[in-house]
Order: sequence, then structure tokens, then C-alpha cells
Amino acid sequence: MSFSKDFFWGGATAANQFEGAWDTDGKGDSVCDHMTGGTVDRHRYFTNTIQRDTFYPSHEGIDFYHRYKEDIALFAEMGFRMFRMSINWTRIYPKGDEKVPNQKGLEFYRAVFRECKKYGIEPLVTISHYELPYHLMNKYDGWVSRECIDFYIRYCNTLFTEFKDYVKYWLTFNEINCLTMSIGDILSGGFRCEDGPAQVMGLPDTQEQLSKRYQALHHQFVASAKAVKLGHEINPEFKIGCMVAGGCIYPYSCNPEDVLLAQKEMRMNYFCGDVQVRGEYPYYTARMLEEYGISIRMEEGDKEILKSGKVDFYSLSYYMSTCSTVNKDVLKTSGNVVMGVKNPYLKSSDWGWQIDPQGLRYLLNELYGRYQIPIMIVENGLGAIDKLEADGTIHDDYRIEYLRDHIKQMDEAIKDGVDLIGYTPWGCIDLVSLSTGEMKKRYGFIYVDKNNDGDGTLDRFRKDSFYWYKKVIESNGEKLD
Repeated sequence: MSFSKDFFWGGATAANQFEGAWDTDGKGDSVCDHMTGGTVDRHRYFTNTIQRDTFYPSHEGIDFYHRYKEDIALFAEMGFRMFRMSINWTRIYPKGDEKVPNQKGLEFYRAVFRECKKYGIEPLVTISHYELPYHLMNKYDGWVSRECIDFYIRYCNTLFTEFKDYVKYWLTFNEINCLTMSIGDILSGGFRCEDGPAQVMGLPDTQEQLSKRYQALHHQFVASAKAVKLGHEINPEFKIGCMVAGGCIYPYSCNPEDVLLAQKEMRMNYFCGDVQVRGEYPYYTARMLEEYGISIRMEEGDKEILKSGKVDFYSLSYYMSTCSTVNKDVLKTSGNVVMGVKNPYLKSSDWGWQIDPQGLRYLLNELYGRYQIPIMIVENGLGAIDKLEADGTIHDDYRIEYLRDHIKQMDEAIKDGVDLIGYTPWGCIDLVSLSTGEMKKRYGFIYVDKNNDGDGTLDRFRKDSFYWYKKVIESNGEKLD
């Protein structure tokens, strides 16, 4: 294997999906705190008012807030060198637009970072991971308002200043390209909306909605660039990256129309990275916006800000690939953000996500060839139904197989010349599924006793994959069997 001796092996989480304690110690409510539970067959709802007798999964999560020492000790037992987590904006600024931070929130994260430091685990902190304060949605229409840039930078300044001795690696926005799609309307953009199941996944792609998305995205680009510049001023040792929802899009056939369509859709895979890594909008932006019939309002100096705040490294999530075709009759498939046509050469997970380890190698090569900066894979994994046996064991060979095959392709990509520096599989401990709001869809090396309705002891159990991943890390990727 060709992994460097300082390669960052670890795992990834998000505050809104596992932290819990949603109204504890001064925390305000985020947009995800207004999303009800659901299943793969039953939509999640967004409600502007927190309703009694309604289950909101983020309110308890898996209670990391009260169990962080136990969980970090388990991560250390596996040998984690990096722990990707997010900070819940509303734990620091409950409404988002205050001038003074919540000290209890700062104390909590400082305690978490100290616990990581005790075990030699490097935190990788996502500053905004679908945790926009609900107040910013309700009062300002979220990121449609340019005022959110100033609120975000105040928040960043607090984090960078308070935690400069504990955190070196930062991500400005999680899966920032989700804001180009309907799934990002609430989660990323924080757009005002009515109650209802359709709202969780977003509104239709009307011209008005597209205009809101791209304007909000521009504000996030500016905010990200300002954060990078600010972070480097506060601590020149900071490494600040972007995070993009990645996926391969293949042409379904060798029909030139399919090839051109796949190329066009892959550009949307690259769009946000092009801006954040290169510091400017890519060449194809003008035609893309013209076809949408929209324009982006920029203020004087925005282009210079983007140039001055280019990221230090590129990070991505990768779960699957899909295909594109002009043929409307071909079977479609679901996935993580990336939707498209079913590939007849690939197997799928229980949730219909196509499994394509070689696609990861392909994408890593494409990204590194495009940007030539270090890359981290900060989400990857298999959502599956796990069974807790009477003796407390969980046999998840299917997860081991999925991860093993992807790690092998990471090794191939490194041999190809890709500067891959880290791997933090998603949901290293079972947590709430973002898209469906259920616990049944599990990713972790650690099983959490909780079901879709919120019942359970919250006790932790090591899965077979826990012991397997421990060996992978100990051997620096050599022992995969």
C-alpha cells in the first residue's frame, strides 16, 4: 500500500445528526431542529413551529453532547488520527445575528477538542454543516440575504480565535454544491418555506427558485473566501478546505448526446470547486446562467475576495456513481444528491445507491488533475440495516466489503499520483440519516441502540467493522482482510 505515514485515518459526523441536546445550555434551534422523523417510505416534514407529540430526530440525536468522552474513547480505540465533526452554529450564536457568543457552547466544544487532543486525534471541523440558525431563515430568508455573510464571518472569527490552539483543519461549508439543487433549499440555503413534506427536499426547479439558489450560493462563496483569509490571518498554520458532494456521472451509452449530457452534468460536480479552488467563476458559468434565465448580483470587490480566499485543500463525499442519457425511458435510481440512470454493471445498497469503488479512483484522478491541491475523502460508507445479536455483536461483513473495495481504489489513485491525505468514512458511529430522518439506515463502526421512533437505550456496541477498521489503521492500510 502507498498511504503516507501521516495519512489521516478517521471518521466523520455532523452535529445535527448525532449531537442532541438541541435546547440545552443556551443553544438555539437550527433549521434541522424543525425537521421531523421519517423513513425511506415516509417523507420528513419541515414545520415552522416545533409541534408537541411530534418526533424531531435532531433533538436527541445519539446524545453525543452527554456521551462525548465515551465516544471519543471508542474512536481512539480504533486508532483514529482524525475526527471530522461540525460545530452547531446555534450552540455558539443561538439566533445567528447576536454580537456576543454563548459561553456554554464554547465550553462544550473546547472540552470536546481537549478530549481529542488527549488521544492524539486531529479534529477536522466543518463550520456550517446544515446547521443554519432558524432565526436567520425566518427573519432574513437565509443565505438569500447578503447579511448572512457578516453573521457567518463573526461566527468564524469566534471559532478561529477561541479554538486556534486546538483545531488546525477546517471546512467552510458542507457539500456546498447541494445549494445548486432542491435538496439544498432548506438544508444549505435556509430559504423561508411553508410546512410540508416536499419542503424538506426543496421546491421545484423554477426560474425563481434557481435564481434564489445561485444568489445564495454566491453569498456562500464570498463568505467562504472571507473565512479562509480571516483564518490565515488569525493562525497561518490553519488549513482550510472546501467540501463538495462528489460523484461520477458516466454517459449511459456512446451516443454523443449522452456523452455531452454527462459532461455537462459533471461540470456541476466541478462548479463549486472551480470557484473555491481557483478563486473565480469557471468559463462555462455565463452560458449555464443564460440557459437558466438568471443572473447573479455581485457587489464591487466580490471577484477580488474570491481570488484572495482560495482554499488550501479539497474535500469531498463519495458514495456512488450514476449515468446520464437523453433517453427518458431508462430506469432511474436514487442516491446521495447525485440522481440519474441505473448502471447495469453495478450492484446497489438496500437504499438503491449504486456501489462503484472504481468510480472513486476515477473521480480522484479527475479532481487532482483539475486542481493539483491535496484531497481528503471526508464522507464514504454504506448505509445498511444492522442486526444487534443477543450477545451484543453485530456482523456487518457487507460494510467491510464496501469499505475494503473503496480503500483499494484509494491506494490505486495514490499510485496514479493523486495527493490523497485523509479518509474519514461517514457516520463512524450510527447517527440519524439526514435524507430520511431514520436510524435504521446505519453507517457506523459503532452500533447505537436507538430505533426510528427514538426509543432505545443509546448504549454503544462495537460492530465487526470496528475491529476490522482498527487493523486497517494500525497497518496504515496494509491489512484489509
